[in-house]
Amino acid sequence: MSKTLIIAEKPSVATDLSRVLAKELGKFEKKKDYFENDKAIISSAIGHLVELKMPTTADGKKLPWGFNHLPHIPDRFELQPIERNESRLKLLIRLMKKKEVTEIINACDAGREGELIFRYLIDMAGVKDKKIKRLWMQSMTNQSILDAYQKLRDDSEMLPLADAAICRSESDWLIGLNGTRALTAYNSRNGGFNVTTAGRVQTPTLAILAEREVEIRNFVPEGYFEVHGDFKVEAGNYAGRWFREGFKIDPEKEHGRAERIWTVEEANAIRERCEGKEGIVEEVKKPSKQAAPQLYDLTSLQREAGSRFGFSAKRTLQLAQALYDRYKLLTYPRTDSRYLPEDYIKTVEEHMGEFERAKPNAAFPKEICGFAGNILKNKRITNSKRIFNNAKISDHFAIIPTGKIPAGGLEEPAQKLYDHVLRRFLAVFYPAAEFENTNRITRIGQDAFKTDGKILIVPGWLEVYGRKPGVPDGKDELVPAKDGEKSLAVAVEVQEKVTKPPARYSESTILSAMETPGKRVDDDELREAMSERGMGTPATRAATI
Repeated sequence: MSKTLIIAEKPSVATDLSRVLAKELGKFEKKKDYFENDKAIISSAIGHLVELKMPTTADGKKLPWGFNHLPHIPDRFELQPIERNESRLKLLIRLMKKKEVTEIINACDAGREGELIFRYLIDMAGVKDKKIKRLWMQSMTNQSILDAYQKLRDDSEMLPLADAAICRSESDWLIGLNGTRALTAYNSRNGGFNVTTAGRVQTPTLAILAEREVEIRNFVPEGYFEVHGDFKVEAGNYAGRWFREGFKIDPEKEHGRAERIWTVEEANAIRERCEGKEGIVEEVKKPSKQAAPQLYDLTSLQREAGSRFGFSAKRTLQLAQALYDRYKLLTYPRTDSRYLPEDYIKTVEEHMGEFERAKPNAAFPKEICGFAGNILKNKRITNSKRIFNNAKISDHFAIIPTGKIPAGGLEEPAQKLYDHVLRRFLAVFYPAAEFENTNRITRIGQDAFKTDGKILIVPGWLEVYGRKPGVPDGKDELVPAKDGEKSLAVAVEVQEKVTKPPARYSESTILSAMETPGKRVDDDELREAMSERGMGTPATRAATI
């Protein structure tokens, strides 16, 4: 009797497949490192089991280092087992070569790297006479697994992705090996052995950091002054900063700004003219709307989790991966898209229904049920291109919650990240927040002080984050004032400051730089070619950093 061999990327996924696919294929018997029944065998890799072989000379010895042996470009790339995982490789090869196995299903992670892991396994085993299919799972819920199994993709459909995966692997090998050996030889020319690594992603990332470091070291600070006032109107106090009206940029004054004063004498004169004096408020108000931010891709999630929770990019990926693999609460995290498929509207409605009917617990607050119910009641899930857009999706769609309700017991970091993704998912279906943006100028004789701020009028999507109308959140909030109202300068202060060099990159800002490297390229054609592609992938940038 013929059997199907299903190969997952990780043992935990193989276990889930054996449990869920029992509904389709019958109950599986657990054996050492695989599951089996009359119809199928399910096993897994442990990540990468095979790698490209290091170069050798004609007699099989290791290729010596040095310029004389570069560049090394093999006619054919050879594979070799990764030593620590060799026993698992031997198991999979044995299973693939079984006579009763007539079909092999690739159930590795949906994406380029999962395709590479599987293709290298097939090549290493020398399998050529077996039928190959693809199990493409976008999330690890039971229904998603069953849907993917019922819609197996044909191998011919996956060949372009396989070619891209192999091309990436071989180009990394060529650049890494030749670049590293060339740089090492150059840096070791005066003696010693100074290994200097190079890589397709690593080297340009290092170049960005080094360029910024040069800017910082060459920066010459310059002192200046600012004058700040505390003003009182009928509704309360507000702050303002003196500025030079009609300011124009001076090419010879690189650090010139409208609010900067270059002598302490001028700053003190302003303070003396204004402190304790009454001024007149001039105010321009403009209503504005702010739509909810888009759904998360991995890079945007890493940036926000870093600024909000202090998580490193690597830690964020680990947590998101656990919420996908282990808890089945999030969809596939290694994505560069912030959109959902156009045929996903019904699935989203089903998720919202699950959330509305959920029994609240420590991991799922009662208010979430209310937000989901509000979205359904007001029919806010519509075919918006800002959310549902096939043209903006390559391998994977945005990171969103699955319909599963957490039973509690999430560790605090995982809970924070899950709640963050859940609220963003809800917020994107809420209406825009409405503000009253205010530009306020307080005039005292010949001097003018500027104050900019806004007041929340209608919370809209910010309601999901607990905001209330008219309640300040601290930043950029103003007390109201009337145009033409008198304002008393109760205190005026001269502040001494120094121009600062550009800030060193944080993990969040270097992620942004890696996501949009084309902005730094002068050549128009190259910049256009890089406009939609960053350095590395969302999943590998954290490791590079």
